[in-house]
Amino acid sequence: MSELEHYISSYFGIINPKELELIRSLFKATTLKKNDYFLKAGKSCDKLSFIQSGMLRIFVNTEDKEVTQWISTKGYFVTDLSSLVFESPARWTIQALCDTDLFTIHRDDYNKIGKLIPQWFELEKLFIARCFTILEDRIFTHLSMSAEERYHFFFENNKELFNQVPLQYIASMLGMTPETFSRIRKKSIS
Repeated sequence: MSELEHYISSYFGIINPKELELIRSLFKATTLKKNDYFLKAGKSCDKLSFIQSGMLRIFVNTEDKEVTQWISTKGYFVTDLSSLVFESPARWTIQALCDTDLFTIHRDDYNKIGKLIPQWFELEKLFIARCFTILEDRIFTHLSMSAEERYHFFFENNKELFNQVPLQYIASMLGMTPETFSRIRKKSIS
C-alpha cells in the first residue's frame, strides 16, 4: 500500500483495495518549489492535495497584519474547503515554505468519486467530520489555554517545526504576538 493509499484509508475509513486504487489513480503527482503558491486568496480553489513531503503555510493578509491559520506538513491534506465545495473565492493563501511534493486531485475528478464508489458519500462525511473535529480541538485550545500553555502544547506535538519555519508564523498560528512568543520561548529554554 502506497503512502497516499495509507492516508486515504486513515482519513476516509475502510475502502476495499480495488476502490482504493481507483481513488489513488485520480491523484496526480505535482511539485511546488519554495515560495510557489498552491492558492491565492480570491481565486477559486479547484483541488485537494495530499502532502507527500514539504510544508505549506495557510494564511491571510488582513488590513494590519498577516495571520497564519495553519502549517500543513507531510501526511496532511490541504485545500480551501469552502472554495473547493462551494466554488466560492478562496479565503486563504497557501504557499510552499520549501520544495513540496503533492498528490493532487482536481474538483472534477473528486466529484466523480461518488459515481464510481457507492459508499463514497458516507466516507466523505467521516472525512469532513474528522476535519471539523480538528478545528474544534484548535478552537478549544485557544479558548481554554493560556498563551504559555498553547506554546508548550504545540511545541510538544510539533517540535520539528520550530527549526524549520519562521517563528513568527508559529506565533501567529498560536494567536500570539512575536514578542509574547519570544518571551515564552526564552522562559522555556532557560
